[in-house]
Amino acid sequence: MNRALPSPRSQRGVYAIEFAIVFMIFFTILYAVICYGMLFAFRLGLQNAAEDGARAALQYQSTLDARAARATTVATVRSGWMPQVIRPVVSAQICLVEGTNPCSSTNCGPLWSQRCRVDVVVQANNLSSLLPPLPSFAIPQQITGKASMLLDLR
Repeated sequence: MNRALPSPRSQRGVYAIEFAIVFMIFFTILYAVICYGMLFAFRLGLQNAAEDGARAALQYQSTLDARAARATTVATVRSGWMPQVIRPVVSAQICLVEGTNPCSSTNCGPLWSQRCRVDVVVQANNLSSLLPPLPSFAIPQQITGKASMLLDLR
């Protein structure tokens, strides 16, 4: 049962096969890190735009509609860095804090039961055309940044 050791000649090409397998694993990991890094950067940018818009609604405006318009304008400007393929959709809405249907009517006032908040939502669609191709289950259809602020109406 003495087996002869394989000669170096019969081992030729093994290193190339091992390199190909290891390279594919590392390349896949690097590709996923880059793609998800881009996705997280876009998500963070949308969240920052929504927060800036909500903060802008705290600045004095003569009406609640003017506050919502100011929040929408600021959030739109702050999300302007996104690529042309992705057009963020910005909405700002003023709602009562309490109630069964708080956004139906806004009778805001200084009383505790009449507290209002501004909700700013920044959504980006069409991410699959911007990010490098990944399997369809790995890329969300849209990403959203949301922010709310309690309004002071004194």
